[in-house]
Amino acid sequence: MSYVNEVLELARRVAESQAEPVRRAAALLVAALRDGGVVQAFGSGHSEAVAMEIAGRAGGLVPSNRLSPRDLVLYGGRPPGVLTPELERDPAVAHEIYALAPVAPQDVFVLISSSGINGAVVELARLVKDRGHPLIALTSVAHSAGMTSRHPSGSKLMDLADVVLDNGAPYGDAILDLPGGGSYGAVSTITSALLAQMVVTEAVDELVALGETPPVYLSVNVTGGDEHNKALESRYQGRIRRGA
Repeated sequence: MSYVNEVLELARRVAESQAEPVRRAAALLVAALRDGGVVQAFGSGHSEAVAMEIAGRAGGLVPSNRLSPRDLVLYGGRPPGVLTPELERDPAVAHEIYALAPVAPQDVFVLISSSGINGAVVELARLVKDRGHPLIALTSVAHSAGMTSRHPSGSKLMDLADVVLDNGAPYGDAILDLPGGGSYGAVSTITSALLAQMVVTEAVDELVALGETPPVYLSVNVTGGDEHNKALESRYQGRIRRGA
């Protein structure tokens, strides 16, 4: 139970310390959605799981897309062999991912990277800001601060965002110490998923308070879920995609 207790305490601290950044991030989502925009969420590696919390899941927002390096294969026609662990370190990848995505000027971006230092995510952040999109970063401030950027500019994801959400993960991610050195028990995916859901639920609450009906998915495993979801998705035809 030591891991569970550590995670529960960390989740409590993250929820409390990030309440204000969550509100500011939700406000960016609400502004984009009311302007006809879509939430574009990007993550690679384990961070892609957090992008899945934002885009295309039950209880989440319909106007959303999940972006990842896999888009080069799914939508860009590149061979599967291109998907190597080193791909996320290549800044050029960001331009391909952005070009392949159905992006509109009013879209808001959520970029997820616990380290926040790799070339692809930093370049995508630079590109997003150059194109005038609001940018929310979900990262570990402690880990990112302890690393040197792998982007030629020296910038990190947290340096470029309009709102930074700190997942509270320590340097190295794991929270339990091993005898003789090292650590185990990663936490960044858990706390990042918590923050992602906090932002989405806050945005939905704000839309309700404004008297609007939020475009929210139902589970496909409840009666009427498929019909409900297809009707909402039809409003955003050509703006959202539901790939593998």
